[in-house]
Amino acid sequence: MRLALISDIHANRQALQACLAHARQQGVDQWAFLGDLVGYGGEPVAVLDQVMDLAAQGAWVLKGNHDAMALNPPAPGGEATQGAQGAQWTHDQLSTAHRTFLAALPVTIQREALLLVHASADKPEAWRYVDSERAAGHCLDAAQAQGASHVLVGHVHHQTLYYQGAGRLLMRFEPKPGMAVPMSLHRPLVACVGSCGQPRDGDPRAMYTVYDGGARKITFHRVPYNHSEAAAAIRQAALPESFAQRLERGR
Repeated sequence: MRLALISDIHANRQALQACLAHARQQGVDQWAFLGDLVGYGGEPVAVLDQVMDLAAQGAWVLKGNHDAMALNPPAPGGEATQGAQGAQWTHDQLSTAHRTFLAALPVTIQREALLLVHASADKPEAWRYVDSERAAGHCLDAAQAQGASHVLVGHVHHQTLYYQGAGRLLMRFEPKPGMAVPMSLHRPLVACVGSCGQPRDGDPRAMYTVYDGGARKITFHRVPYNHSEAAAAIRQAALPESFAQRLERGR
């Protein structure tokens, strides 16, 4: 199985289409979307239509915190995060079919030794970030309790690998795009697959990851896309200007 892992699309149609096209060139035969399909971006309907079509063909799809927020936007005067600012607008764009699809999504999917989750496997609905060796350790402990040794997560918008070394804490590894990293079922790990539609490492290129179960390798990819067009869609929707600028800066 060659599994394409696409997370945190955030209603960015242009980034999604670029990652899908690139992944097809890699010969993937299974798709997995690790949540946050919507939020921030200006084209939630187009993104959900694409993902729903792939789900009907067998793609695995998880729920993220922004998907949950779009289903139940914070009340006016409530949560003041940037994500909350666009949640009501996103909610209003979605059809009943879109909302039904999002509401039914699971927060984890397990296939033998592989566990997929949007945030941490440690209480996935708490939306905890796997952004340190300690957090990755908690995530992996929870996954191993379920019989999984490899955990693939989104949510943090960076591409990072945490693996079991000689010490108690996991070791952090920054992968190079396009370079396959060997994996072994005997070496537990947590892989943050990165954000397709909202990169935040100063590089505006979209992110996604390919897990090759047969070759026991994982490859992190960066894909250029028309981020100016995606930013224009945000401005046309009259969403906060910072959402558009974030795409242009990769922040």
